[in-house]
Amino acid sequence: MTIANENCVVGIEYEVKEAGTTDVVDSNKGTGQPLEFIMGKGQIIPGLEESLCGMKANESGDILVPASKAYGEYNDEAIQTLPIEQFEGVELKEGLTLYGQSEDGQTTQVTVKSFTDSDVTIDFNHPLAGKDLMFSVTVLSAREATADEAKSGIVGGTAEQGGHCGSGSCGCS
Repeated sequence: MTIANENCVVGIEYEVKEAGTTDVVDSNKGTGQPLEFIMGKGQIIPGLEESLCGMKANESGDILVPASKAYGEYNDEAIQTLPIEQFEGVELKEGLTLYGQSEDGQTTQVTVKSFTDSDVTIDFNHPLAGKDLMFSVTVLSAREATADEAKSGIVGGTAEQGGHCGSGSCGCS
């Protein structure tokens, strides 16, 4: 099956590097666990999803995804300085990744940029914001989503799950 824009269940093996470097940022190669998702549901970065359209099972390729279609451009306004008291009990170090909850209840990730005795500067940008990414991808499977998968947005899911994994183990609520 050729991968289509919507309601196609795709399984890929991938390795991603920041474009122009040799350092692997993320990979599932050799794990035996494909990344499975449903096209058109916003489950992977837009540039990768767009580039997979037209590929078939057992096809491989290198895909360059510009920052604007990956994790977005770096936003200097996403830097915030907070009183150190808000980090009580946290062993601070530069580059430390912390997770919290935003005002709308979503999980948010921040990176500690710097800290002093009185305050902590954090960065709300995704660590890969502003970076072009090079994916080496092999399509392991491609099939049409079942009616339940298309409705729930979950590979192997059912409509009764309401678009969540059902157990909460995926971080949904």
